[in-house]
Amino acid sequence: MSGDHQALAVLLFSVFIAVTLAITTWVSRNRHGSAEEFYAGGRLFSPMENGFAIAGDYMSAASFLGISGLIALYGYDGMLYSVGFLVAWLVVLLLVAELVRNCGRFTLADVVAARMRERPVRIAAGTSSITVSVLYLVAQMVGAGSLVALLLGGTSEAARSWTVVGVGALMVVYVSLGGMRATTWIQIVKAVLLMGGAIAMTVLVLLRFHGDFDQLLNSAAARSGHGTDFLAPGLRYGGDWTARLDFISLGLALVLGTAGLPHILSRFYTVPTARAARSSVVWSIGLIGSFYLMTIVLGFGAAAVVGTAEVRASNAAGNTAVPLLALDLGGGAGSTGGTVLFALVAAVAFATILAVVAGITLASSTSVAHDLYATLRNRRACGGRRQYGEVAVARVSAVCIGAVAIVLGLLARDLNVAFLVGLAFAVAASANLPVLLYSLFWRNFTTRGAVWSVYGGLVPAVLLVVLSPVVSGTERSLFPGVDFHVFPLENPGLVSIPLGFLAGWIGTVVSSEPPDAAKHAETEVRALTGAGAV
Repeated sequence: MSGDHQALAVLLFSVFIAVTLAITTWVSRNRHGSAEEFYAGGRLFSPMENGFAIAGDYMSAASFLGISGLIALYGYDGMLYSVGFLVAWLVVLLLVAELVRNCGRFTLADVVAARMRERPVRIAAGTSSITVSVLYLVAQMVGAGSLVALLLGGTSEAARSWTVVGVGALMVVYVSLGGMRATTWIQIVKAVLLMGGAIAMTVLVLLRFHGDFDQLLNSAAARSGHGTDFLAPGLRYGGDWTARLDFISLGLALVLGTAGLPHILSRFYTVPTARAARSSVVWSIGLIGSFYLMTIVLGFGAAAVVGTAEVRASNAAGNTAVPLLALDLGGGAGSTGGTVLFALVAAVAFATILAVVAGITLASSTSVAHDLYATLRNRRACGGRRQYGEVAVARVSAVCIGAVAIVLGLLARDLNVAFLVGLAFAVAASANLPVLLYSLFWRNFTTRGAVWSVYGGLVPAVLLVVLSPVVSGTERSLFPGVDFHVFPLENPGLVSIPLGFLAGWIGTVVSSEPPDAAKHAETEVRALTGAGAV
């Protein structure tokens, strides 16, 4: 990219970083340091504000960069991500949002522990939440590296590495200083910027083809190198039985995984009531639905305007399709319009990454402090001192989680960000969703069933990923030079999600501990009516 692109994009990056750091500094001066303030922002956000924040949390680099890139590379099959990410919100709205807000306080473990023995349940749920969060963070780090590599001409591996380190450092600052309130406002600002950028790009793509979507699709097929197969199922997930099962596995993970994402569940605690939580989801569905429809236009637009071969040449995983499309729509390389539009899109994408990593880091550090630390210490200790101790541990854990995410992000920098998020969704759907649904709806569920459900989904999901082509055995693997994969599918959801539900059922059936009917009745009334909710 030219020096003008670099200078303008870096300037816009710097403006956004300055604004978000100002928000964080302002919030840090006005906080009183309690757990409720740090974890839930004092529960002071309106449904509209929280809806925008949820949308900002959910519309990640995987959405803006990864999905559009997959559509540009694989056409119809790439749209699975757009459809799956959107349909998942129906599960959240109908089964999770209001009930979780009524039953919990800060984390998923709060919901499960309401009717179980706390210590084993919190350790299991906290471990699972941290694992999912780290996987999700890796995707954002990869997106940041790809974006800056494109900005600097795609030749500097050192620049990609330092970008990952820089994003990790910024997210630690946001979380440790500002907590949930600063993170929420950063996500609201980011959601507005992202929606504005996506709308502008979509309009420009449609104007290029005179509003004729059929012409857009035909042009995309013509420049894809695959002809009409580009617009039909099977280009990525067709052919042999393995690819078709991978398609089903990915679809299950995307549709069921959202309801188990820790950083999404924690958003329902930032509003004062369960009704506000439900309204927040309605607001977010409107924003998210509109956005994912636009990613379809942007993906096919990148294939039609830039060309699939050019997108793949810039980044093999397709992560740079949207910035390249912006450059062309603005007038091409060297033009003022291309420079401005490219810089704006790059800045919006960078803002997206920073906001999402802040939310995920906060959720994972909350799990470390509220679920693991407070449980392993002595939860019966009460008073403000324990709460303040939890907050201090959460800030320290944000640093540690950031370091882990940086290392993994450097290892996975050549994978598609939407694909990486798909793995996080699979783990969330395998480990978190079964225990959440059983806790809310199964009267006879026990502590052993809860622990078995979490580990019965988490361990197979992680193990199957390690033994899959994602890690070894192909040119696109994390370690392409070795081959120890024995599991043929890239996404483990088809196997690990049923295992999570099955393990929970078996653990409950063989448990010698009788279910606590009184606690279940209390939880049921609280979940459905909100009576006694924090």
